[in-house]
Amino acid sequence: MMLVNGAPAESIPVTDRGLAYGDGVFRTLRAVDGCPLHWPRHYAKLHSDCAALGIPCPSASLLLSEVQSAAAGHPHASVKIMVTRGSGLRGYVPPQPCVPTRIVIAEARTLPSQNAAAGVAVHLCSLRLAHQPALAGIKHLNRLENVLARAEWNDSTIAEGLLLDQDGLAIGGTMSNLFIVAHGALATPILSRCGVAGVTRARVIDIAASSGVACRVEHLPLQRVLDADELFIVNSVIGLWPVSRMATHSWRVGNTTAQIRQALEDDDAALA
Repeated sequence: MMLVNGAPAESIPVTDRGLAYGDGVFRTLRAVDGCPLHWPRHYAKLHSDCAALGIPCPSASLLLSEVQSAAAGHPHASVKIMVTRGSGLRGYVPPQPCVPTRIVIAEARTLPSQNAAAGVAVHLCSLRLAHQPALAGIKHLNRLENVLARAEWNDSTIAEGLLLDQDGLAIGGTMSNLFIVAHGALATPILSRCGVAGVTRARVIDIAASSGVACRVEHLPLQRVLDADELFIVNSVIGLWPVSRMATHSWRVGNTTAQIRQALEDDDAALA
């Protein structure tokens, strides 16, 4: 089901700034029996991202009601929430007052379980992410870099692409956040200049802290990724996928990855 400002619809006005400029933010999450998992975390990040762009965020209760309505009838659903700055006159000047557009899309979702067990192959993207600290970490609607990166491969055996920045530092996947494991400790890239700070990334950091697993947020040159003992990617829809191969490099699906994956799944199950 698709809802626009709470009503069933399949279109928005051509004057909407989300369409014209990518002027908005979004979140993607899982819902079980109509209820979104980790809703407080997702709403908090949506609110934070809206605030960073100066867009009034719809209330948590309003969006929750619309998510539940859109996801109703699906035992397992993938839900996308978009909040744009709304319609405006031609030109970059933000309209005043701002009347945001809210879009909620839900669809049945079944994920291949073998990815979590056996690991996935990834492609090393040639596109390099630009540095823009004002937008770093925000899940904004202008995702052309990700679109171009994802167009680099057309091989169904490759599940994701690894993105580097202008300095050759690993940032994440085209649709996911990245973690490496070295000597039993986790590390994930700093996202102060580019990249998206996802909710599941934050959950993994919290799980590591509560489990006594060291986890650092730091710069990760490509060589450190290649030299890692284990590698995994996460997002709120796929959960956790171990990375088993990238070109000629391979990684084992190790105990630390399995421990984090089980903790994420247990956390989800407690909410379902």
